[in-house]
Amino acid sequence: MSRVASIDIGTFTMRLAIADVQGGRVVSMAKQSTIVNLGQDVDATGELALDAMKRAFLCARAYAQMAKDAGAEALCCTLTSAARDARNSDEMVAALASLGINPQVIPGEIEGALTFLGVAQDFAGTPILVADNGGGSTELALGKLYGHVLDLKWVKSVNVGCRRITDRFLPSAGPASGEELAAAHAFARGEFDAALAEMPGDLVPERLVVCGGTATSLVAMAAELEPYDPGFVHLHTLAGEEIAALERKLAALPVDKRGSLPGLQEKRAPVILGGTVAVSELLAATGFEVAQASESDLLFGLSIACACAVEGVESPVIWKPVFSRLVKEG
Repeated sequence: MSRVASIDIGTFTMRLAIADVQGGRVVSMAKQSTIVNLGQDVDATGELALDAMKRAFLCARAYAQMAKDAGAEALCCTLTSAARDARNSDEMVAALASLGINPQVIPGEIEGALTFLGVAQDFAGTPILVADNGGGSTELALGKLYGHVLDLKWVKSVNVGCRRITDRFLPSAGPASGEELAAAHAFARGEFDAALAEMPGDLVPERLVVCGGTATSLVAMAAELEPYDPGFVHLHTLAGEEIAALERKLAALPVDKRGSLPGLQEKRAPVILGGTVAVSELLAATGFEVAQASESDLLFGLSIACACAVEGVESPVIWKPVFSRLVKEG
């Protein structure tokens, strides 16, 4: 069994996982999540903001120490949509490297494949369409998992995310007008329709599984969960009608009031409406009436890939992460 640590630096959220992996499966995992908003203004400026990089650096430093304290033997770190889009992401990479971390800015296709690997652990042998809805992009992946064999038919990264939609179409303070919402929906639907037109027809998914902070927050909001319960949220279904009702509620409120809604993390309030639009159009574009939310996501897939690299065995995903060996202090 290998104990590994994985850091996922997304457009809106940074996350840490400490996982015990055995035989290509995650046996146990502890997760930590911090909203750092690395993608602040990236869509408008094309660059990572200095204060956003500082937040991410400080969070990564704390996460690396947590990994050492937890006894992880190795640490992997990936950066996704915001870092892919920003022309100065090398500055962020260099800052992380100064901490002894080996960060990798991964393509959307690798992000989608790793997420699929994590999600599919709960759907062995079932053809599924996985959507990882993040801050800057949504990764779509179609396939099946047979034991440790990943049969991935198609992966596509689509530039639709809660941060991107918010920055382009929705007011910073809210409420949102009908015209603003219509423009946001039209954008998301157009991007998803174009992507899904490329999806091969030789494998028909039986389920749509959505992961990411928007999807899990929508489940928690629909159930008014206080406090958040990952056991309840994981694999819980989310119907299109529920999403539409939540969108109407969110759109009618100013941002500073959205954060007080049961089930919603206060720091996610500025982007939750944009994320809701994205998930709504995802269901409409795929033709599914319901989706299942999953807590098993990129961190699960990355943990498996990291453990495979540490053990020197082939990963189900044809990609090998660069990991840092962790040395316990004292």
